[in-house]
Amino acid sequence: MNKNNLKQEELLLLSGTDISKCMKCGKCSASCPSYDENDLLPHHFISYLSNGKIIDMMDSNTLWRCLSCFTCTERCPRGVDPAKVIEAVRLIVIRQQGSRTVSPDDIPGLTDPQMPQQLLVSIFRKF
Repeated sequence: MNKNNLKQEELLLLSGTDISKCMKCGKCSASCPSYDENDLLPHHFISYLSNGKIIDMMDSNTLWRCLSCFTCTERCPRGVDPAKVIEAVRLIVIRQQGSRTVSPDDIPGLTDPQMPQQLLVSIFRKF
């Protein structure tokens, strides 16, 4: 089994998402608030995972621009969870880096006292 297949299996396991239920309607991408900022949209992640295009997903800027708002998940009529797939790809990339890109000690200097708590949690999840 090649390395790409192992990553595909790991992504399926980490995300816990049944990608075979996707009917490619695009509702997840149409409702994404960061649509204009992303090079890959939520439905692309499902499609790429089913086609084994793991490296393309790992090189995407969407991993870091996704708001983790789960709007794509809420809009899916079939119960597919693109947000979990994006999170799983992000996690694999972080694991490959071997260390955190931002240490917990650096975060207070990067935050604004007026920042919403949800955004602060998102920072911890991403870094």
